[in-house]
Amino acid sequence: MREEYMIERQGKRFVLYAGLLEEAHTRGLRSIETELLQVPTAENGELAIARAVVRTEDGKFTGIGDASPQNVGRMIAPHIIRMAETRAKARALRDAINVGVASIEELGDDPEPSYESRRGARPEAGRAEGAPQSGGAVAQGGEVSKESLPATRKQLNYLEALIADVVEDGLPKFENMVGKPVSELTRGEASEWIGRLSGRAA
Repeated sequence: MREEYMIERQGKRFVLYAGLLEEAHTRGLRSIETELLQVPTAENGELAIARAVVRTEDGKFTGIGDASPQNVGRMIAPHIIRMAETRAKARALRDAINVGVASIEELGDDPEPSYESRRGARPEAGRAEGAPQSGGAVAQGGEVSKESLPATRKQLNYLEALIADVVEDGLPKFENMVGKPVSELTRGEASEWIGRLSGRAA
């Protein structure tokens, strides 16, 4: 697994779903099939359960994923079924390519990782509506907020993979939508868009 797809949160290492998918393709991925095992309803606590079947040159691998308002972040809550499917695919892909660490999407909070976790910093919560604010934010005490610094390479790699997966016409349309090149996004902007697009990922 390429190091750029590995991240650290609270002292533990996780892999990005985009990295699992890329590695699976390099190892002869043939197909990914998914099935919704449980539709979220009020009676079952809005819990969606999905099953994924990954087929590679080495055989068939399965994974089960679940998602509910209790184990996803607030930006993902409207997209419970798709997050359950993403988690199922991530687990099946991990078995298929022999990755022992969990994917960041399997965590029970917002999927956008703290890319500065090695320094103990945590990103601010994303805003639910409107475009992310761009750089220049100043933290208490006059220090420049880390959210206003340029997006990290890991953020950009993950974001570009999500754009290719869920945005029709890909990068050009996304950059037109946000009004700037992806490379000019701040850490805060990249983090928020990762959260939005992760919720739309199939």
